[in-house]
Formats: sequence, C-alpha cells, structure tokens
Amino acid sequence: MDRRGRRGVLLLPATLWYLAFLVAPLTVLLIFSFGVRAPNGGYQPALSFEQYLSLETRLTPFLNTIQLGFVGTVACLLAAYPLAYYLVTRGGSRKMLLLALIVIPFWTSFLIRTYAWMFLLGNSGIPRVVEAAGLTDRLQLLNTPFAVMLGIVYNYLPLMALPIYVSLERLDKSLLEASKDLGADRVRTFVQVTLPLSAPGVISGCLLVFIPVMGEYLIPVLLGGGKTYFLGNALADLFLQSRNWPFGSAIGTAFVAIMLVVVGIYTWLTGRLARSRPDAQLL
Repeated sequence: MDRRGRRGVLLLPATLWYLAFLVAPLTVLLIFSFGVRAPNGGYQPALSFEQYLSLETRLTPFLNTIQLGFVGTVACLLAAYPLAYYLVTRGGSRKMLLLALIVIPFWTSFLIRTYAWMFLLGNSGIPRVVEAAGLTDRLQLLNTPFAVMLGIVYNYLPLMALPIYVSLERLDKSLLEASKDLGADRVRTFVQVTLPLSAPGVISGCLLVFIPVMGEYLIPVLLGGGKTYFLGNALADLFLQSRNWPFGSAIGTAFVAIMLVVVGIYTWLTGRLARSRPDAQLL
C-alpha cells in the first residue's frame, strides 16, 4: 500500500465519524428548514423559504445569545488570564495542584454544579447571609442576568484558562529577559511581549468558550428562571412544545452559519498570527 492509501486508511474512522455525527444531522436540519409545519406538528415536505423569512420574529433570543455570549466570553477571559499568568509565574511546586483544582469541577455533572449555584444564589444562600448582616433588606440574585453570567463564568472558566496557561507556559523566557535588559519595565514587557505572544491561547480559549455558550440551554433555565431567553430555549420550545420543526431547523441552520463565521474569523486570526510572528506557539 502506498503512502496515499495508508493515509486514507488512517483517516477513514474519523471521516466516517464526521459524516455520521456532523454532516448527516446538519443535512437533515437543512432539509427540514425548507419544509412546513404539519397540521399536527412536526415536519411536512415542501420547498419553502417561509421559515427563513420569519427569523426576525426570533430576533430577541438571537440578540440575547450573542450579547451574553460575548460578555460571558470576555468575563471568562478577564478571570482566566490573571489566573493562568499566576500559575505560570508564581505557581512553583504547587502548579500541578492548582491546575488540578481548576479541572476538578469537570469531574462532577454540569447539572449538579448549576444546581449548587441555585442554592447559593437563592433566598437560603448568599442573600440570606447579606440580609442577616444588615447590608440590605432584600437581595435578588437568582433568576437574573447576573446569575446567568456567573454560571457561565464558573462553568466555562477552565476552557478559557487552560489554553492560555499552555500558551504562557510555552513562551520563550529569554524574550522577557531581553525586554528587561533593553530597559522595559514589567508593564511594558507584559503589553509588548507577553500579551502578543499569548494571543493564540487567548483566541483559542475565546473560541472554546464562545461556541458552547452560544448554544447554552441549562444555565438560562436554572439560574435565569427562563427570564433570560437564549437561542437554546427558543429551539427547545419550537421542537418540543409548539412542534414547529421546520422553523426550529431554520433557526438552527442560521445559528450554524453564525458559528461558521466565528470559526472562519478564528482561522484567519491564527493564520495571521502565524505569518506575522513565527515564534508564536499556536495551539
């Protein structure tokens, strides 16, 4: 068997997996999006663009998802970068222990972690402690956008921190020493050397957080009380309650198109970094 044949054999399992669990469902979703709702709900074959013309009726969950997805990603970045920077520069012999503490929450169920925050933010948790301290008469944390944002940062922080940590760990320390030898203080060294060279990790972390947050369903339902209406909530209502599968498929197709644009921007940014900075360690 020649080299091309061996390469094809090695790629065959991944290709079959890709076709069966990604391409095939997306193809079904695209076909359903051009259909119409059956009289009793579900899908009825047709060739109609009605569903796409009605997307503006679900503009609110689109905007809420994009807005909170962007703000949640930025919040994760602001929390994760100092954490990763501390692990690399001050972690010392405790570095592996601290990394394990970041990963340990992933050992438990996503649902259990979110339920724990429901108790902490509910009337029997932090609000009761604050009221007992006499700081306020009534504090509402649960079922608010703040609770949703807190749940996003807590659950997705490791996905942001680990790529940044790897990027900072691979950074050539001689470049930092050269910057200091040339008279740059710590702030200028960080802004002009550390931050640009860690940009690939930052971009990778933002992508790993932004995409799943855009499809989030559980956190808005449990911590937001359904008041913060995400795209995932709209899709669940369309498929499970109103049983308007074509309209839900059209929304899902539009969502996938948005994600493809995001991935395209990510690919362009990482490629540009690779060309402009050969020493950048891309993940």
